[in-house]
Amino acid sequence: MSELTKQYEQAKNNSKVFMQNGQIGAYLNALLEMNKYKRLMVAVVAN
Repeated sequence: MSELTKQYEQAKNNSKVFMQNGQIGAYLNALLEMNKYKRLMVAVVAN
């Protein structure tokens, strides 16, 4: 679980950097990555 949290936070930080740099495509990919890790964390907690 802690590994998923670290990966989620890293994707979150990346998304902020990409948005500040105006890299919209990379920003959207980082948001998708955040969503993936968020879903995995919910699945781990549910089980």
